[in-house]
Amino acid sequence: MNKRQSSLETTILIIELLKRIPKSWWITAQQLKQQLAEIGLDRDIHTIQRHMKSLVESSHFHIDMNNRSKPYGYRWSQQAVGFTVNALSIQESLILQMALKTMKNLLPSSLMDSMSGFFEEANRNISHAQDPAKEIQWLSKVVVAPETQPLLPPELQPDVFNEVSCALYNNYWLNITYRNAGGEIKEKTVMPLGLAQQGPRLFLVCRFKGYDDERNLAMHRMLSARSTSMTFERSEGFDLKQYNDEARFSFGEVKKSETVFPR
Repeated sequence: MNKRQSSLETTILIIELLKRIPKSWWITAQQLKQQLAEIGLDRDIHTIQRHMKSLVESSHFHIDMNNRSKPYGYRWSQQAVGFTVNALSIQESLILQMALKTMKNLLPSSLMDSMSGFFEEANRNISHAQDPAKEIQWLSKVVVAPETQPLLPPELQPDVFNEVSCALYNNYWLNITYRNAGGEIKEKTVMPLGLAQQGPRLFLVCRFKGYDDERNLAMHRMLSARSTSMTFERSEGFDLKQYNDEARFSFGEVKKSETVFPR
């Protein structure tokens, strides 16, 4: 690699780092490394730390480093303009606030994490607005009324949703430990095909390895989940919307698929 190529790659890396430094919360070098790897910039942690140290020490940028405990965190100083697109308008903040309520369980964790800065900015814009704008008042004027008595959402095991959404997003086989409604506990490998939210409950539509029929697995019944790195080809014949339209999430269907494991 010649010097010009090396300089260009370094410049691109620094630009991508600057784009990912938040204003209102701390981000670690490991988190930056993971985000860069997701866009094809795979660098070792020492390279990331070295560049961040240079950015903190540079007089051209106003970046703070929280070195009170490890791992160190980084964020833009309060007086810094930052390195982002234009700030969110109050209208955009309203849309993001309402969208977060409905889609937080229907997007991969990695995408939600990458959007966290926007959601935080939207929340700040609405919470600290000096003028009670009509857009802010709108949040108190609308509500989604459930058709039945609302139930508390069942608790998911830590990291289960992250692993499931990762496997679903990347078309990876998923290893799970699952307790069905009958109390059986089995370890299975499944092909994740889709997520469905029914009231407060979240279901994974999948196929067990070695079978060609779809099952609904309640996410709160997963004791553990681990995304593999083995990919699969999604069936062209499977359509999640059609699957839902066929009332496959009616009570009888859900209960049946929760109770019976394939042999």
